[in-house]
Amino acid sequence: MIKHLLLIILLGISIDSIAQTDRQFVRDGNRLYHKKAYDKAEVMYRKAISKNPANSQAIYNLGCALMMQSKDSAAVVQYLNAAKIEKNKQRLALVYHNIGVICQNHRMYGEAIKAYKQSLRNNPKDNETRYNLALCKRLQKKQGNKNNQNKKQEKDNKNKQDGKDKQNDKEKDKNKGQDNQAKPKEEQMSKDNAEQLLNAAMQSEKATQQRMKKALQKPSSRRLQKNW
Repeated sequence: MIKHLLLIILLGISIDSIAQTDRQFVRDGNRLYHKKAYDKAEVMYRKAISKNPANSQAIYNLGCALMMQSKDSAAVVQYLNAAKIEKNKQRLALVYHNIGVICQNHRMYGEAIKAYKQSLRNNPKDNETRYNLALCKRLQKKQGNKNNQNKKQEKDNKNKQDGKDKQNDKEKDKNKGQDNQAKPKEEQMSKDNAEQLLNAAMQSEKATQQRMKKALQKPSSRRLQKNW
């Protein structure tokens, strides 16, 4: 639960110590805040701060107005600004409690735990803050277990993929080796065929020459005729 109780009213701060302009701007801002006009309340609180930058109550209330508009990062900045100048422990407890709530909403459990612890240092009796602290510790542990499971799953998936890649590489190497073995065999077969064809051609040519030689050696049975 957000502790957005406005300090200027709830904590009974003496308004005599606040300049009249600061008081009026803060009161106007509080009135708008309770009407849930958070953006307009923000304007009033900023005006109060412009008149008195050391007005920790206006800074804290500005943080609340920003928080209610879901401007969480800007709200944290204002809460931290208030913590730098605030001396009252009760008010400091409220500041750190709200920082814890913002961090918890964003699942930043480590930061939320630190903020809640700081809040309890200033107000050990705040049971709501103590409950939120215990809850964040459980959520942080659960988050850590989930992250570890995700990392393990990613590692397992990576190992599986690496195994597949290695198997594919082995198959490629095997196929490549088979190709290399087949290629010389094919080349050898082509060479043998060529030699066989060459030998056959030579034998045929030799046989032809022998037949021609024999034919020339035989006497011709026909007489040559002269031209007239």
